[in-house]
Amino acid sequence: MQQYSLSLDSDNLNAGALLVREADGAVRAASRKEILTVARELVNVDELHGQDLSQPRLVKDFLRLRLNAALEHEVCGLILLDSQHRLIDYLEPFRGTINQASVYPREIVKIALHRNALSVFLVHNHPSGLAEASPADIALTKHLKQALALVDVRLLDHFIVAGSTVLSMAERGLF
Repeated sequence: MQQYSLSLDSDNLNAGALLVREADGAVRAASRKEILTVARELVNVDELHGQDLSQPRLVKDFLRLRLNAALEHEVCGLILLDSQHRLIDYLEPFRGTINQASVYPREIVKIALHRNALSVFLVHNHPSGLAEASPADIALTKHLKQALALVDVRLLDHFIVAGSTVLSMAERGLF
């Protein structure tokens, strides 16, 4: 297992470098992918607690780091909100392959009810880097919106993260 440590470059005190210590003790500069992996681990959901997430800017900023380009597989997550659109929880219940993840609306409904959420953001990444909603993304979103509506939970948006780009399907009028 690799160990990561943050240190300063002695030639330039303003620039930081993430160093990787290999199993044999050798130290090298971390790759961009390794830096993004560490950033993903450090992104703290607690920073969103208590904030009004009805404006997509905060959610997009969070997702840019959380579902970053270092992921080589699709992850589908949920942002569960209370009646004032404050964060209850962020979960990643579905993990897939490089180009798809199986998502089960029944499970999302169960999670939303269990956490007493009144509204939900669906989020997932596209490891391909293409920030466009596929026909399958649109169909799932519409189906999930209907399923959640049956139990009085609103699907507010479906965000797709591709690198540093975050697409809001609601802003595009896709559901």
